[in-house]
Amino acid sequence: MDIRKLHSFVKIIDIGSITRASAILHIAQPALSQQIAALESHYGKPLLVRSKRGVVPTEAGKVLYRHSQLILRQMDEAELDIQTASEDIRGVVRVGLAPLGLGSLLAAQLIKKLRSDYPGILLYINENVGGGAMSELIMTGKMDVALIFYPGAIPSLAFEKISTEELHYVTTSGQIAETEEIAFADAVARPLILPSKIHTLRQVIDTSLARTGMTAHVIAQTESISILSNALSEGLGDSILPLSAALAVQRRVPEARICPIRRPNMRTNMAVCWSAQLPLSEATTAVQKCLIELSRQLTE
Repeated sequence: MDIRKLHSFVKIIDIGSITRASAILHIAQPALSQQIAALESHYGKPLLVRSKRGVVPTEAGKVLYRHSQLILRQMDEAELDIQTASEDIRGVVRVGLAPLGLGSLLAAQLIKKLRSDYPGILLYINENVGGGAMSELIMTGKMDVALIFYPGAIPSLAFEKISTEELHYVTTSGQIAETEEIAFADAVARPLILPSKIHTLRQVIDTSLARTGMTAHVIAQTESISILSNALSEGLGDSILPLSAALAVQRRVPEARICPIRRPNMRTNMAVCWSAQLPLSEATTAVQKCLIELSRQLTE
């Protein structure tokens, strides 16, 4: 199997057009079409559905696309590992930090530690997708390691459980004193800014609402600490967050108050996650260990 054919196939799927892929890859369109025909002949199944709007993969094409991504990534890592053998650990490591979680407090510390201990590692940190999506990115090889809300056992993923945090009410209202307990019914009756329903944190809150027969007064939804902090500082609403995320908000908004919520107690669990099927590069292993170490230090 020619790796170049797999690279071309992946690029066509990503772009959705043989014509545009031809221009980007600098391969004549007939030659590119011949590569796809060769792949289809090799596997004995059509891989693309062609139309005036472009191309989309068939079911067989989707399977080959997923495996091709893993193969190409492993080839890139093999080349990098060979080039840097017997040298300092080097490489790009893609790290996911679930929004509104413990990662809000440790991102800068992770960069600092890697810069000190492994200057040859370049981090790409992403917190713009929810925990479930991050686990899917790790399964498909698009992300290397992540700190996420623990989703439960998944056969293709490995987890190191880090912490269990109770949810707290966060407000800038002068009517509520710092550390003063607030009843769950009173918290959800006030204007709230919460993550969207697909976020694990929101699902924990919604489960408690369903069990108690209550409804929440949600005025806006966001997974962004910066947007949430700005909204709280303007007095637009309050929020319910794990303690680590609440502290991250308080760093930005010193007047924010963090209050325990009286029954029902709501908790979230966080874990470091990586692929149980793909071999980890030296760089990824180093980052994984640093992420676990820093996460535990913050929760001790």
